Amino acid sequence: MWYVYILSSEKDGNLYVGSTNDLKRRLEEHHDGRCESTRFCRPLDLEAYIAVRGEKTARDLEKYLKSGSGAATLRKRILTSVVRRT
Repeated sequence: MWYVYILSSEKDGNLYVGSTNDLKRRLEEHHDGRCESTRFCRPLDLEAYIAVRGEKTARDLEKYLKSGSGAATLRKRILTSVVRRT
């Protein structure tokens, strides 16, 4: 099983999207500061994750959610309760 996950930063309110085949390990890496993209944005909260069968599906979904229209869909339809500072 592959996972696409969405993290939010308590520090700056930004969203971070990633994919992995080991969600628990990947979240530990983010929380421990071992990920370049989120190292300085901690603490992080897991807002949502989506399980899919294949790596290609997960990577394609991750890419879409990072695009302009994907990010808008994410904020409007999936993470409706997430409050972000601007």
